Order: sequence, then C-alpha cells, then structure tokens
Amino acid sequence: MKSLKFFSSFLIIVIFLLPGASNLFAQSGKISGKVLDADTGEPLPGANVMIVGTNYGAATSLDGDYYIINVPPGTYDIRAQFIGYDAMMVKGVKVNVNRTTDVSFRLKAAVIEGQEVVIEASKVSQKKDQTSSIRNVSSETMDILPIESVSSAVNLQAGVVNGHFRGGRFNEVNYMIDGMQVTNAYSSSGQSVSVEADAVEEVEVIKGTFNAEYGRAMSGIVNAVTKSGGNEFHGSGSALLGNYLTMHDDIFIGLKPSEITRRQDYKFQLSGPLYRDKLSFFVDFRHQNNKGQHNGIRLFLPDDQSYFNTADSTQWYSQRSGDSSYVPMNWWISTNMTSKLTWKVSRDLKIQGLYIYNSGEGQGYSHYNKYKPDGRSTGYNTSQMAAITVNHMLSRSLFYEAKLKYTDTWNASYLFENPEDPRYIHDKYNDGTGPGFAFGGQDRNHNNRNTYELQGKVDLTWQINKNHSIKTGVDYIRSVLDVRNMRVRNWYELYDRANIDKYRPVVLGDSSQSSDIYRKTPIDFAAYIQDKMEFDEMVINFGVRYDYFNPETTYPSDRRNPVNLIQGEGVPQTEYIPADPKSQVSPRLGLSYQLGRAALLRFSYGHFFQRPPYQNFYQNNSLLVSTSNFGTQQGNPQLRAQKTVQYEIGLWQELMKDMGLEVSLFYRDIYDLLSMEVIYTYNAQIYGLFTNLDYGNAKGLEVTYDWAFNRFYVNANYTLQYTRGNADNPTTTFSRIGGNMDPIPRLIPMSWDQRHTFNASVGYTTDVWSLSATGRYGSGTPYTLSPLPESMLSGVLLYPNNAKKPQTYSIDLYGYYKVPLSSGMLMKFELYIYNLLDTLNEYGVYGRTGRAYTNIVLDSERENHRSDFNTIEDRFQNPAMYGAPRMIKFGVGFYF
Repeated sequence: MKSLKFFSSFLIIVIFLLPGASNLFAQSGKISGKVLDADTGEPLPGANVMIVGTNYGAATSLDGDYYIINVPPGTYDIRAQFIGYDAMMVKGVKVNVNRTTDVSFRLKAAVIEGQEVVIEASKVSQKKDQTSSIRNVSSETMDILPIESVSSAVNLQAGVVNGHFRGGRFNEVNYMIDGMQVTNAYSSSGQSVSVEADAVEEVEVIKGTFNAEYGRAMSGIVNAVTKSGGNEFHGSGSALLGNYLTMHDDIFIGLKPSEITRRQDYKFQLSGPLYRDKLSFFVDFRHQNNKGQHNGIRLFLPDDQSYFNTADSTQWYSQRSGDSSYVPMNWWISTNMTSKLTWKVSRDLKIQGLYIYNSGEGQGYSHYNKYKPDGRSTGYNTSQMAAITVNHMLSRSLFYEAKLKYTDTWNASYLFENPEDPRYIHDKYNDGTGPGFAFGGQDRNHNNRNTYELQGKVDLTWQINKNHSIKTGVDYIRSVLDVRNMRVRNWYELYDRANIDKYRPVVLGDSSQSSDIYRKTPIDFAAYIQDKMEFDEMVINFGVRYDYFNPETTYPSDRRNPVNLIQGEGVPQTEYIPADPKSQVSPRLGLSYQLGRAALLRFSYGHFFQRPPYQNFYQNNSLLVSTSNFGTQQGNPQLRAQKTVQYEIGLWQELMKDMGLEVSLFYRDIYDLLSMEVIYTYNAQIYGLFTNLDYGNAKGLEVTYDWAFNRFYVNANYTLQYTRGNADNPTTTFSRIGGNMDPIPRLIPMSWDQRHTFNASVGYTTDVWSLSATGRYGSGTPYTLSPLPESMLSGVLLYPNNAKKPQTYSIDLYGYYKVPLSSGMLMKFELYIYNLLDTLNEYGVYGRTGRAYTNIVLDSERENHRSDFNTIEDRFQNPAMYGAPRMIKFGVGFYF
C-alpha cells in the first residue's frame, strides 16, 4: 500500500509535467576551443567541430573559436574538419559535470584528400576552468579500483578524512543525485536515498569552496551522476561470496574459514533501447547479505534471570537457557535498485525519469549484549525517490533544466513492529549488574520516522559569448517530518502499582517525556546567479546565492516556563509564537590563471551557510522538562544558519604528458555552530536548549598526484590538516556543565583532527585482466587521556582530545579476469581482498591506556566485578574498537 501511495502521488506530478516536456540530461559539461591553421596559426572560421556518434556540434567563429554546451558527462571522440585541410580527431576526451573541457585543433593543409589525423587526449584532467578543489571520479576509475560504493570513492579524495570534509563536522556535506538534493533532512548526516557505484557515470566531489549554484553545505558537495541507456543493449549479472579470513580469531570470535556465504553479493544490470534514437532504459539492481565480523555467544535468553548483587558468591545464580551458539551481531541486509528512462523527444528536447529504491535492515554490535545477543532492536530503512528532469536546448547557446523530485523515506528501530506486542517481557529481566554484561531483558525504544520531500528546481544556462556563461536558478524544497519516537512502558507501573509485578506493554502520547511525537512541514528555498568568465589565460567565477528556510512551527516566549506548569503570583506565563524565517546572502568568487600551457594558479573565496538539522529544531516537541537536572534537551525553532568563511589557493602543474600535480592551501572560519545553552526554569530545574554558540577553524594542505601511462594508473594524495574548536559536538559544553566541569575556555583539537592522511591507488589494466591496489594511512585522531589516580597528572586540568590514537593503515586489492564466450558474451572472474595484511587498526581506545582492547583495571573495579561466566578483562576486550579484519570476496559474472 505504501508503494502504491508513493507511485500514485508521483503519477500526478508526471501528468502535470508532461505537456510541457522538453529535453533531459541530468547534469552536463561544455567543450570549447579553437581551430587554427597548423602552419600560420591563423583562425579557420566556419570549421565544423563534431562529437562523433552524436548530434552535438558547432561551427567556429571568425576568431576560430567554438563551444558546445549541454554535453552529458562521459568520454568522447571529437572531430574537426575544414575544406582544404586534413580532418583531425581527438580520441578519449573526458567531459565532466559543470566543467569546460578545452579541445583545440591545428589543421594542416590537405595533401591527400580524405586523410585524417588521429591523436589521443591527455589522460590527466585539464584544469583550465577549475577555480576550487573539484575532483571528478569516473565510472571507469571506480570499475578498476577496490571500491564498491560511492562513499568509498569519496573517502579516497584529498581533504576527506574519515568522512569529514576539510575539518568540518560530519554533517556539513550536501549529497546530490543528478543535481537533486538527497541529504537526510532530519539529521543532515548521510543520504536519505543512495545509488550503487555500478549505477553511477561520475561522482563530482567539491571540497570547501564551491560555486553559487551549490548550497546547504559548509564543507563539501557530493554529486553522483547516474548512468543512462543507449542504442545498444548491455547487461550483466554476477554473484560474489565472501568471508573474513583472519589470524585474530581470538578477537573476532566465531568466524569459520569455511563459511564462504558470510558475505553474499548479487548484482544485475541491463540497459538499451526501447525505440532506437528515441527511447532508452537503464536498470541496476543489487542485493547484499552481510553477517558481519562480530559474533556474540547465546549464553542467556531475554527472559533469563540471574543474581550477582552480593559479594557472597554462594548466593549467586545464573540462568543460562541459551544454546551457547555463535550469533552474528553486526549484520545487515540491503536491496537497492536504480532505474532510468530517457526519451529524446527531438534533437533539442529530452525527458528523463529516474526511480531509486533502497531497502535494508540490520543490527550494530553491542559489547554489553555479547552473551545475550537476542532481544535487541533492529534498524530498518526503506527509501524511494522518483524524479523527472526536463532539458530544453532553446538555442545553441541557451538551455534550461527543470527537475521535479519526490522522496519517501522510512527509518525505524524497534524489537517488535507493534509497540504493544505481547511478546515484550517485564523490565525486571533487564540487568547486567556484576558481570558488566546483560544476562536478560529486551530493548524498549520504539522509533519510527517518515520523511517526505518534494523538490522543484530550475536552472538556466546562457552562453552569451565565448567569454561569458551566465547560470541562474531557483530551488524549492517542502519537507514533511513525521516522527514517532517512543519508549515501551509497563502499564501496571503507570496505572496500577499494586500489581507492578505484572507486565503489559504500553506507549504514551506526546504529553509524556517517554515519547516525542510530531509532524512538521518546513520549507527551504534558494536562488542564485553566477557568471563564468572564460578568457584565454584566465577564468573568473563570480556568483551570489540567497538561502531561506522556515521551520513552520512555534516556540515558547519564556523558556524558563515553557509549558506554563509553574504557576503563581509574578511568574511569567509563556505564549507560543511563530518561529521566524531565516535568510542569508552568500557571495562566491573564484579565479584561475594559466601559467603557460601546463600550469594553473587559482584562488577562491566564499561565504557558505547551512541550516542546522531539523531534529534540532523540533526535539522534545512536548516542551516538558525532566525533574532530573540536565536530563532534558530541547529543540529550538529559532536556530540560525551555521556559517563558514573560506579561502583557498591552489596550483596545478602538468609535470609531463599524462602526469599532473595539484597543491591546495585552505583556511576556514566556522561561526554559529550548533551548540547548547543551559536554561534554568523558575523552579530551578535545569535543561538544555539548542542554540548557535560554538566556533571552530580549520587549515590545511592538500597534494594530489596523477599519472596514467599506457595501461598503468597511479593516483596518490596527501592531506595535512589542523582542526580546532571549542566543542566536538553540540552537546559537549552542556554535558561538561552537567558533570560539574567548566566550559572549555580555549580552542582544542577536534576528535577527528588527524594530522596526516595519505591515500594511494595503483592499477594495471588490459583488455582481458586488471589488478589494482589501494592503500590508506592515517596518523591517528585525538582521544582524551584519563590519568590514573596515582598519576601526578590526575591533579592537572586536562582538556579533551589531549593525546593521539595509534596510526592506522590498510591495503585493499582488486582483480578480474575476462573469458570471452560466444555471441559477444564474456565471463568475468572477480576477486576483492579488503585489509590484505589483516591489520588491527585501533579506531577506539581507552583513556587510561590509549589502546584498544586493553585497559588498566582499578582495584575498585576488580572488587565490584562479580560473575561466574566471565572475567573483568572481558568487559574491556571490545572487538568493535578495531576495524574489520581481512575479508575476501570472490565471484563470477556474465556480461554482454
């Protein structure tokens, strides 16, 4: 029913849009250059320049200039011809999204009629129009590297450290698919809808400064451009199986080398014409079943009861009803599908329909539940996205692109779908006192969230002349957030305490502190205009962006009495006032100057605003304040946008043919970061209110090296980074005050402030086989040292993040071998090896030791440990503090 409702809603949009249908290519680039006489250098006006195999082309002006706009990303062959001259073709020209590819020709006078000169384009991307740090990762690159997701490709880029772009917080990135926003509106972290790497033609990664057309982000933009069908049928199907093969089976318990189905991965893809030259389709499907690397041991069942609450071991007892089997604890199952329909109405009019479906469920590892792996909540996700893009080429220099997108996302976490399911058991079973591990009980949280989003976007591009390209557009998003976060309670505890030993599950409405239920309909709007000025030796990008958001809710006029529970003479009473819409204007400037034929110097500057996550506007919608001080955190509809001011300077140098080096320096000031202030009610209760108080800055150096020689490929990058701020996350200061600690009075390293990061990929590819490797190195992120009481440092005030974790490194390997079959089909054998060296990378550490899995046990902790099935050391031997061990996947596929 939910899918039917989704399609019915979107069908109305389709019917509404079709009568004005034009043309579609989601995202495009430009090709420009000159056609000159090879001997005299004089321009050849009227020369024809064509993209081979397409209808795209142009004639040169009196100055020999030409440009072809609205070109879909991909690799093309470009031919130039002029009467009396030999034709010339440049093969393998790469066109990237929102970029200008320079292809110039020097034609020689014809000696033999019909002769054509063929040359290969440089394999290193040209940077002439690049005014900021942009990286375009093609499908060809992703196909030959040991990466299987878009996020893996993004994390290999310079300036991206463990998901953080240039020192920003994790949720400062805007994710897009075909130029349409898919960032999770509720948390601003991650994507509400995602596509598989096999369905992507190109990934555009912009770090730091970006043009005015992009917004709602402070640190970066990730834009995945999906593949389309063509005039030829192509298809593939593959199955890969895998397992973790590790030497560390004492840490990753229960892994069996013979269990080759622990990782299952099935893929299917098909594309081709429905009506040649007019209508084509593309479908990509992937299903994964991953049992994960962490197992628990089923010693206990949820309804077991044990007792270790006394120091007298003769009174202990433990009811172990489990079968002692190993149970996967960090498992997940996912199904993803991407489909696209492209209709070329005419040469200038095209329509594209896109539908994406994501579904998944899984659990994360919980060390506390190691011996009782049952009775835990499962996370669920179902996302759908339907979009129509209309692209209309009004003239050879003017086109618009209109997009309409609708997403329906459901996220949930619960043990049973029905919150009043009779299978819930009494709270008395929830206990772990003594051993430090659960020996009974169930999870009680029951969370459901539906997010619906309707986005309309129109962009107009006008190439006024060879020097000026104006782009302007508007973007409107209407979201619906339907949130139902509840906790399952015992009816008898609430309404019949005389029979509290009985149990009946019940959930309460929004008038209680155990539930947060609301439905909100916020609005986001943006408009921009920018001019890309391209000259022979300089490119200038200048633009202005306007952003607006309206939370469409109310807030209490007096935060010290938010729901008027405090009465009395002279006590102010609150009123509920509509929240103010917020808006801001962001200037953007980028310059690039060509230093000779093979070097480029660039500079960029801009203001970048981002609305805080909507969950921080609406959290604790009932406005009730807990009687426990510091026990309540409330959303604030009056939050302002967070702001970054960034400067960047860069140099790109082509060291030799097909070899390039790029160096970038950046600095960021980050203002009005999300924080939390302390509110004291009139009756002296204390709670937290989200606000904009935090500050941070980041500076760094990025170096990227590319070399492509025949079939050999190398990419390496290095990031040097310093990230400082007064708080790691919005609640840091609030939590410190609640723990009787003063706020941090100075800037400290952030918990993701990794000083040195190095990535390198090396590959060799032939028509039959390929082998590639990717290596990653990190110098370690900060942690907070917690000195022992006996240490002289225990009396010293130490700020958070005062020490460094151990360094991390890993090597991944990928290879394939193709076997030709009959009728144009081939068989492809694939091998992935992740963490080839089986390295134990320590991502979580203890404050006393600075190491994973190992801690110094205090005498008081040892005395309080009471158990007949585990040791005190077991509490600290958490395998999730390490990264995943070696994993090997092998499979076979058929392609045509």
